[in-house]
Amino acid sequence: MTYPATITLEAPEKLDHWRPLVQWILAIPHLILANVLNTVGQVIGVISWFVILFTGKLPEGLATLQCMILRYETRAYAYAGFLHAEYPPFEFATTAADPGGQPIRIDFEPALDNRNRLTVGLRIIWAIPALLFTMVIAIVAFVLWFIAWFAVLFTGRWPQGIHNFVMGALRVGTRTNAYFWMLTDEYPPFSTD
Repeated sequence: MTYPATITLEAPEKLDHWRPLVQWILAIPHLILANVLNTVGQVIGVISWFVILFTGKLPEGLATLQCMILRYETRAYAYAGFLHAEYPPFEFATTAADPGGQPIRIDFEPALDNRNRLTVGLRIIWAIPALLFTMVIAIVAFVLWFIAWFAVLFTGRWPQGIHNFVMGALRVGTRTNAYFWMLTDEYPPFSTD
């Protein structure tokens, strides 16, 4: 069984040696926009919390907007972290399924009906273990990303184990956000797979 938020990446075998030096600079417009969208996503998460708590349903418009925000944010981080070389578009397709056309694909299956009001009502408390796990994984991924910075700079390749862990960290973060932002009632797994 797969989690209702999935990420796949068609990673290039070799990257240009200069990418670690400047790709994060090229990503600054996307990172700024991702930060603004994240703030909007947090507001939508609170609105979704109230709507689900009172109606037991998540409106499709709110769900697909959250999907777009999470997708945009993940694409921006993947590009800034030089996981691939293709510049992401300024794309705002509000769909659960990824529209494609990018090396990184982020698909969602938001739960719209028959939501569990108890898990939604207590979400902020129940999400604490997942948030702590995500924080630890993110710290380790940042250290590994720093090591990969040198590896790509000198060899043009990501060490496979480091690449897999950093991609796993992106998955963990996206799954935790999908849960915390009310897209699903399914608890995120404590796994980077």
